[in-house]
Amino acid sequence: MPELPEVQALVDFLDTRIVGLAVTGVELGSISVLKTFAPAPDTLVGAPVDGVARHGKFLAVDIDGTHLVFHLARAGWLRFSDAIPATTIRPGKSPIALRVRLSDGSGFDLTEAGTKKSLAAYLVRDVQEVPGIARLGPDPLALEFTEEVFAGMLAGRRTQLKGLLRDQSWLAGVGNAYSDEVLHVARLSPFAMASSLAPEGISHLYAALRSTLSTAVATASGKPAAELKDAKRAGMRVHGRTGMPCPECGDTVREVSFADSSLQYCATCQTGGKPLADRRMSRLLK
Repeated sequence: MPELPEVQALVDFLDTRIVGLAVTGVELGSISVLKTFAPAPDTLVGAPVDGVARHGKFLAVDIDGTHLVFHLARAGWLRFSDAIPATTIRPGKSPIALRVRLSDGSGFDLTEAGTKKSLAAYLVRDVQEVPGIARLGPDPLALEFTEEVFAGMLAGRRTQLKGLLRDQSWLAGVGNAYSDEVLHVARLSPFAMASSLAPEGISHLYAALRSTLSTAVATASGKPAAELKDAKRAGMRVHGRTGMPCPECGDTVREVSFADSSLQYCATCQTGGKPLADRRMSRLLK
């Protein structure tokens, strides 16, 4: 799933390529992908692209005051082409969920692999009309997101750090992959309670959060959309690296599996050498 760094890279990529162009067509390959009824997609034809922005994991294209907002979910992706094929996509006959054509012949497709379809697109006048954006927590890279703000958010929260970092209503943009990375850099257990952190632990977690995301954004910046997935995987320290050596201490990266996801961590760096139980109700082994 694309998270804050990859979505920001897509925003930067599109900003240099589509702003100033006009929309010449919007095609739906999946009727269910569009979650709004008005305005209709064909009202965008002829309108200029004025900007591209990120809201958490959502990407919003400003088309003359109407915003095409989309969330790529677990298996969605954006594919940009300098020359979009002339053939019109047919609903239900293509892996392409939505296609946008632009006035210089370029455009982009939203695609989604697998059978579980979660990719969502919206056409709205105000991005706050999108329910997922309206309930977003603060952006961890915003200037106003200070350590004092972060400490206040953690105070009294009897919630495990892994789940809290992934909660989009608490903090926008961090998902399964980067929560693993942040906690590894901070040397904290994914199952530590937020309310148990001492001031020093809060400082370490805040610094790890900002540095990990800033570094990932810088690494992804300027890369074509087609290269972002591989760049993300190559930059991971522990996430997706089960059985491989920890880059800090050399211990084996371990995994805890859940019904529909998993997390990776280093026991030496994060849990005092104690492996976490690999079952759905995970806890430290006694």
